[in-house]
Amino acid sequence: MPPRPSLHSLLLMAASTSAAAGDSGLLLAARRRFPAAFATAFATAWGQRVRLLHSVSGTRLPRRAELACCFGTAPAAVPAGPVVPRSRIVRSAEEKSACESRLGQLVQKLKSEGINMSQWRLGTFQRLLCPQCKGGSTEEQSLSVFIRNDGLNATWTCFRATCGWKGDAQPDGVSKVYQPKRDTGSESDAGNGSDQEVKANNAVKPYRKLREQDMRLEPLCDELVTYFSERMISPETLRRNNVSQRKWNNKIVIAFTYRRDKVLVGCKYREVSKKFSQEPNTEKILYGLDDIKQARDVIIVEGEIDKLSMEEAGYRNCVSVPDGAPPQVSNKLPDKDHDKKYQYLWNCKEYLDSASRIILATDADPPGQALAEELARRLGKERCWRVSWPKKNETEFCKDANEVLMFLGPQALKKVIEGAELYPIRGLFNFRDFFPEIDSYYLGIRGDELGIPTGWKCMDELYKVVPGELTIVTGVPNSGKSEWIDALLCNINSQCGWKFALCSMENKVRDHARKLLEKHIKKPFFNARYGASVERMSPDEFEEGKQWLNETFHLIRCEDDSLPSINWVLALAKAAVLRHGVRGLVIDPYNELDHQRSPNQNETEYVSQILTKIKRFAQHHSCHVWFVAHPRQLHNWNGGAPNMYDISGSAHFINKCDNGIVIHRNRDPDAGPVDVVQVCMKKVRNKVIGQIGDAFLTYDRVTGVYKEADEAIVAKVVKQQMRQKQQSQHQHR
Repeated sequence: MPPRPSLHSLLLMAASTSAAAGDSGLLLAARRRFPAAFATAFATAWGQRVRLLHSVSGTRLPRRAELACCFGTAPAAVPAGPVVPRSRIVRSAEEKSACESRLGQLVQKLKSEGINMSQWRLGTFQRLLCPQCKGGSTEEQSLSVFIRNDGLNATWTCFRATCGWKGDAQPDGVSKVYQPKRDTGSESDAGNGSDQEVKANNAVKPYRKLREQDMRLEPLCDELVTYFSERMISPETLRRNNVSQRKWNNKIVIAFTYRRDKVLVGCKYREVSKKFSQEPNTEKILYGLDDIKQARDVIIVEGEIDKLSMEEAGYRNCVSVPDGAPPQVSNKLPDKDHDKKYQYLWNCKEYLDSASRIILATDADPPGQALAEELARRLGKERCWRVSWPKKNETEFCKDANEVLMFLGPQALKKVIEGAELYPIRGLFNFRDFFPEIDSYYLGIRGDELGIPTGWKCMDELYKVVPGELTIVTGVPNSGKSEWIDALLCNINSQCGWKFALCSMENKVRDHARKLLEKHIKKPFFNARYGASVERMSPDEFEEGKQWLNETFHLIRCEDDSLPSINWVLALAKAAVLRHGVRGLVIDPYNELDHQRSPNQNETEYVSQILTKIKRFAQHHSCHVWFVAHPRQLHNWNGGAPNMYDISGSAHFINKCDNGIVIHRNRDPDAGPVDVVQVCMKKVRNKVIGQIGDAFLTYDRVTGVYKEADEAIVAKVVKQQMRQKQQSQHQHR
């Protein structure tokens, strides 16, 4: 007695039509067992294709959707040994009803995506016209649709390189499930997503061996030879590469034979309308593989005709990929076992490993460039080169090797290969990559190449502000470090209109606003004792100053009592640069940041790390950063200016900064006025913008404004410092 056909042998058909036709859109589904009488008839008619289609009649009584099924044309071969019965699960009526409901929902969801088929087959991949790209100019059936037997999932993918539309659908209330590659027809494994199912689907299938006598390949007819001649491909090149023809579906198609060691491995067919197909279940290799055996230089192109074109230009060491280009670069690089799309590279690995230079001459369109990136990622970018296709007319560029050959000739194609450039590697550059930037720097196009003046002539000889640099500012407490930076920002804004981000954690917002307004308006904020007899800023001046504050400065502050980390500060500074066009950032001071670090990291390593992050931020966003750091506790301090190496934490503060500044205020009335501020340039990395030295300014306590000190005052202060230095040296002796 023949075996009963299971539910998985039934193929569903949607018998729905448009609402205008009046049909109810019934879903034909597997529902009944076959009676014994039919089983006998089925056994006798096994060799023929049996199709049971329930006719849909407008006069019949309403009833449930019925069955549409197709059986294979021949039974499987009977093994010689004993037959082991295959396990199967008998589903209950409730399970079958639930399966029918899921399948009905899937069909409706696929139709809503524009996917319509005359018959809905389960557990197999079906090809049809893609509703997104319409199959291109050739109307190729490039969309592959797969529906699980249990109705838990449906997936679709368009394999046209310029489309790549893909998606999936599940019935309502069903989450995404594992999608097997192919169903085996066994109900016992349907939809369980087990490890055994995954392993079975990933099992390596044996490749089909091709025999040339079975291929029915013929020499090219005169029409196809003429077709290739129009593409500048000679008959000699066609014969050497075994380009043939074959009758396929009542058409004559071009046959490109894929060979390894002259043995036929695969065959790819091309219609003149550029519709492709391949011999199924064959090993994927590169076209023209024998031509690169032991070659030191290898050229890889995107199509077989491009490989033939390279030979016309004198390059036989060229191969073509078998499957065209992807729509875009993949997010992850899979391992060898899962790299199915580019399995041909692994199959030809021994041929490619011996090449020291691989020239990627893929198409100029986005899929071609994506293919070049995918190939370079797998072959190693360090040995890859890429070509630049020339113009074929005043407005258009050549797309590939064959277009260059057709429009410009073999010498132009040869020049393209000779002019191939190194494939770019992220982080590895030539100076030529920066020539435009260097040219702008030489010509002074930006205007800040020599730095932004500070607003004090005595300071401009020592220090100017350059975008993208890091300046460390230090000094003993109450020396006026923050006041001097505020005055510098006001001067730069007045001259160049720069905007700034302020992360000043030692200042209250209102106090900081007062200091900035006094420097901008040059009048005291209050009628207080410090203002002496100077008139206070008027309400109109105050309102104008508030507008200036709001347009010039942006604040970075923690809204709770937590300490800000350097990453948090730089993230907000980046937002200020992109949103408000900020050109300068102030972080004041270092010891107010959150300094949590890993247990195996010492303070020196930590300081080096955060300074590196700040410098990268400054360079990447062309933003100057002023970073205030206090010196450590000074023992036996004689009142002189500290050194950059006195900064608490690490010597990296001076080692890694671009500019190092010490702010020192005179505290000795015998040495001169106590309002004299000494600005010591301890480090200047860029000789174009400054040099090491000292500048002297006077501080107006009423308005907070800094002015250049008189020469007599400067001489007196310098003389007193020399006297203190000599006394200190005498005491140490």
